[in-house]
Parts: sequence; structure tokens; C-alpha cells
Amino acid sequence: MKKDNRASRRRFLQQIGATSLVAASSPLSSLAAQAKAEERILHYEKPISSTDKIRLGVIGYGVQGHFDLRTALKVPGVELAGICDLYTGRLENAKEQFGPELYTTRNYKELLDRPDIDAVIIASHDVWHARMTQDALAKGKHVYCEKPMVYKISEGYPVMAAAKKAGKVLQVGSQRVSSIGYAKAKELLAAGEIGKLNMVNAVYDRQSSIGAWEYTIPADADASTTDWDRFIEVTAKMPFDAKKFFWWRAFKEVGTGVAGDLFIHLLSGTHLITGSKGPQSIYSTGQFSYWKDGRNLPDVMSGVMQYPDSPEHAAFQLTLQVNFISGTGGQEVIRLVGSEGIIDVMGNNLSIKHSILPQAPGFGGYDSVFTFSKSMQDQMQQAYDAKWTADQRKRPVKMDVTFKAPEGYSDHLDHFTNFFDAIRLNKPVVEDAQFGFRAAAPALACNESYFSKQIVRWDPANMKLT
Repeated sequence: MKKDNRASRRRFLQQIGATSLVAASSPLSSLAAQAKAEERILHYEKPISSTDKIRLGVIGYGVQGHFDLRTALKVPGVELAGICDLYTGRLENAKEQFGPELYTTRNYKELLDRPDIDAVIIASHDVWHARMTQDALAKGKHVYCEKPMVYKISEGYPVMAAAKKAGKVLQVGSQRVSSIGYAKAKELLAAGEIGKLNMVNAVYDRQSSIGAWEYTIPADADASTTDWDRFIEVTAKMPFDAKKFFWWRAFKEVGTGVAGDLFIHLLSGTHLITGSKGPQSIYSTGQFSYWKDGRNLPDVMSGVMQYPDSPEHAAFQLTLQVNFISGTGGQEVIRLVGSEGIIDVMGNNLSIKHSILPQAPGFGGYDSVFTFSKSMQDQMQQAYDAKWTADQRKRPVKMDVTFKAPEGYSDHLDHFTNFFDAIRLNKPVVEDAQFGFRAAAPALACNESYFSKQIVRWDPANMKLT
């Protein structure tokens, strides 16, 4: 369904930053990044052979399913083979987009049975992720599963086992972990650019009804057009509710709220940048501030997590924030705070500001010394002057840093390219089942903490609740 020509491949290489990184002379363009870019150029400037073509199926053709498929089809040699969705209107939409011959079904198992499908995108409701992933792997399909990888922590273990047994590629869909901006932040943090990390402040705010998941519900929504009985096969039995089907993120019966939707992006990014395996304690709190529309998961939520000292990083604290009625108008930032400065990661871009303590300790000004007797002040001033030079009393100055991704760069496309490269070249993905679970478990534990009003203890090395 895509023309495989040199011009389109060149545009594709620009969108994943390959040509820009090779051409760049900035010191922020590392040799490793340039080597990866050169490898990709060599690979994708060649015509894709018929044996390298990947036939793709989509399970769940809602908002994210549309976005994912649109991006996936930009990768050379990827073709659409079929779409599954429970709502009849989306299957009609799929045929309007791709032609009446397109294979569509309301039963995802029928799609998995097709031998002409090599890989699937799972962009269904959260509550279905684990079962669909395991079924797809058992059928020999490669899987791109939207985040969170699982709906419940207990589902993570069988999914990881299924991925290992199948020997197929499983990538979780938190696209920022493939971002060249995040890779640069990881490199600079490891190089000691901001000293020793001690805190991460991560925020993903919104201010819109669509951002708060109040998606438009079609006029023909009912139990038959949504195949409601099939939909609730993995949930407690409940009567048809259009909101639970179309606004599903807002309801704990089928979704995981801000924790599973947005905390997990912040956790995935933080784990990639720091190399962390995860926190050891998790606490969250939330409230219903504005979107009082029947939802039972909060529209404002915060979390605090303590990360232990480990071979990968020093101990640090992570704060998480999502506000769906934020007067900022919305923002996404991961701020890494170190002893000598901060790294602000905003989408695919970053900035670094430094603040370094002088070698000499403070003396005078807002200090207790002025409360001493005059003779004691003079005596201590003389001792201080004799010990510390003027230069040692000054704060060292270090140049601030700004990194911007190349114009037109797409981390979403980069993430899908990593997925298809892993299939074609037998390469590891950046967000495999273990990485996906290590992000999902703390996010889901935030919901557990919110409802129980207790701290959740987690063993990040062994990936278990304690």
C-alpha cells in the first residue's frame, strides 16, 4: 500500500533523523548516534525485497490505532493486511480509507489466524492487552502493544513468559523511549553533565475535553454496534455503557486512568534516561477537580516514588504529576535534577542549565556570624580569608546546553522503525516485555496506592510486589 521509491525513502530517513544526524557537526551529535544513522541510511536506501516485506494487522482501530497504523505504514516495506475492531463504524471507516477489499473482522482471533499477517498492532482497551498479546505471540505474530503492556500487575508475568517462549518481537508503545532527545539526555546524564542525580520531576498536563478523554461518541452506539458481549468477556459482567466503551480510560473497570495513560510515559522516559530498573516505594494521591462526568479515576493525580541506590544510578526521588485542567494549557517535561544543574527534557528536545556550588563554604550575609561578638566576627573572618581564595569562593560557570531534534523528526516513526528493524534484522528492541513491565507495574501501583491510601512496596530487580 506504499510506493517503494527513492524519494519516499529519503523523506522517511529525514523523519527518523538519520540524514540530519549524519550531516550534523554539533558536539551533541555523538559518534554512536551518527553510526546508527549511517547504518539506517544504508539499510533503507536499498529497495525492500519481497521477503523483507512485513504484513501488518491492527487490533483496535480507535484513536491510537489510527495514529499507529498511519505511522507504521510510513516505514518502507510495511503493508496493511487487516483490521479488527468491535465497533462497526470503525470497520466501515477502515474500508473507506483502504478500499472495500480490506479484510476486517470483529473477532481478533480470526485476524490472528490469517497466515498472511506477520505482525500486529494491539491498540485495544487496556483490559484486553495481556490476553491479546499472549494470543498473538502463540500464533507466531510479532507484537507492537500499546502502553500499558498490562492492565493488572499480575498479568505481566505470563506476558513476559509468552514473549520468551514465542521468540517473537514484542515492543511496547511508549514512543518517547526511541527519541533521539531522550538518548541525548541519557548520554549527558551518564557523562556527569549535571553532577549526581538526586531527583526527577515529571509532568504531563492537559487542558481540554479531548485530552481528558471525553471523545465524541457516535450516534449509533449501542450493545450491538459495539459487540458489547464480546467486549466484556474479560471484565465483570455489566450493562452496556457507551462511556465505558468510548471513554474507557476514565473507568477502572476497563482502563487505567492517568497512571496507565500518562504516568507510564514519564516512567518509561525516566527509566530509559537513568537506566533504572524501577522504584522501591510508590505512593499516589488524586482528586476530581473538573471532569465530573461519571468517571471513577481522577483527573488530577500525583505520585512520589523512591528509587534505591543501584549499580545503574544513585538513589533519587521521582515525582509524577498529571493535571487535566491545568492553567498552563498543557505541558510535558521530565526534569532531571542533579547536584550541578538540571536537564529539562521536553518532547524530543532538551535544555541544560548549570548551578555549581563554590569550593568554599558560605560565610557572611544571611548567616549566623553577624550574631556573634565583634571580636569573634573579626577572628573568624581572618581565618576564612586565610583559608579560601577569591576564586574558591566563586561559583564555577559552565555553559548551558540546548539540543533540538531535526526539523520533521518523529519519535513515533522512530519507535515503529525500531520495531520493524528488530523483526527484519533480529535486533533487540528498546522497549521489550521486561522494560514495558518495569514501567507498567509502578504506574499501575499508583492506582493501587490511590485506592488503598497506602504506600506500595516494589522489588525493582525481581519485579515483584513486596
